[in-house]
Amino acid sequence: MELDAIARGALLAAHAQNDSQPPTYSDRRPLMGGHATITLVGGGEDLVARCFALADHLEARWSRFLPTSDISRLNWAEGASVEVDPVTVQLISAMREASELSDGDFDPTLLPELIASGYAASVVAPDLVTTLPASASAPGRLASLTLDGSSVRMPVGTTLDPGGIGKGLAADIICEFGLAEGAWGIMAEISGDIVVAGRAPDAVAWLLGVEDPFDTARHLTTVRIARGAIVTSSQRKRRFDTAAGVRHHLIDPRTGASALTDIQTVTVIAATGVRAEAISKSGFLRPVEEYLAWLPQVGAAALLVDSAGRQYVSANWGRYA
Repeated sequence: MELDAIARGALLAAHAQNDSQPPTYSDRRPLMGGHATITLVGGGEDLVARCFALADHLEARWSRFLPTSDISRLNWAEGASVEVDPVTVQLISAMREASELSDGDFDPTLLPELIASGYAASVVAPDLVTTLPASASAPGRLASLTLDGSSVRMPVGTTLDPGGIGKGLAADIICEFGLAEGAWGIMAEISGDIVVAGRAPDAVAWLLGVEDPFDTARHLTTVRIARGAIVTSSQRKRRFDTAAGVRHHLIDPRTGASALTDIQTVTVIAATGVRAEAISKSGFLRPVEEYLAWLPQVGAAALLVDSAGRQYVSANWGRYA
């Protein structure tokens, strides 16, 4: 690994002397209920393929729509211990981190309420439907979940939904893998969750667009990030007609129902995909001014858009403009 690092350094120096940039490789494929784009600076096409193989591995372990996944097996374990992949242990640790960081705004144990809101079937493969045991209830008892190496035991009734945190963590893991395997820089985008690391294509920073919630074909604005994550959560993309009216997938843990808010999208910049995902949920649950004042305290910045198209930004958002 040390020799690889020295070799990469020598090649980067050669590119700098020749005033040229390392080659860029990119691919886009279906993943995790949407699409993913992985872009490498250096590293080669084979490494892009291996990054996607890792992404597929993560989805196979975490998808609540696959009965053989670690998450589905845990949700049906009824209090029994389940042996899981190390990446699933990492996911559960990330869930706990996110819950603590957001003071409970992020709660991965609300899957029964999410299904009740209309989100039982996969939006890209409607024949894949999440089922839960009769004991499932929300909220669950995340604090009572126990980890012992690769063995996980959840209290009866507690279920987990990877949701956005799974996409953020997957992007984090893929970026770490890409750099370790020889890329000089990498961007992993999974259904709107973007993580960047290492050298940007212009050797300065990655130029990233923020989607307009009212016209997804255009960007509302662009930002420049040298490293870190930017995620956008939206109440406009997962909406369902129920007997009680239209509901969306962003569940308020205090009511068990879709969050009642005029905020349509929350875009957060933070150090990792996990942190950005955790912090974004609070933007739909807290008063706007309170939320914007809190962001710099947790090392994040955000842009919020309401139903009238008004934009609200934290004091530190301008650092990335």
